[in-house]
Parts: sequence; structure tokens; C-alpha cells
Amino acid sequence: MNKVQAYITDVNKEMRKVNWPDRPELISNTLITIGATIGAALYIYGVDQVVSSILEVIYSFA
Repeated sequence: MNKVQAYITDVNKEMRKVNWPDRPELISNTLITIGATIGAALYIYGVDQVVSSILEVIYSFA
């Protein structure tokens, strides 16, 4: 039990050292993350559609 208390104490000390972002920075970073995620998803979807079309053409000859 003593190790658990020491761990929790250490975690609290480290959390006080964290430089938390202010609200505008948090919103900005969140929007960047959402935009990058949507962009990556659309890219993967597009590549998947192209590969599917190519494979459809290849399999139609078999």
C-alpha cells in the first residue's frame, strides 16, 4: 500500500509541472487534429476506391 501512495504522490507532483494549454490553443490544436484525421480518412478512402477499381478490372478478365 505504501508503494501505491508513493506512486500517487509522484503523479500529483508531476501533474503540477505540466504546462496546460489555454483554451484558444486547445481549440486550435483540436481543430487541426480533426482536420488531419478527416484528411487522412479521405485519402485512404480514395486510395481504396482506386485499388478496388483496378482490381475489379483485373478480375473481370479472369
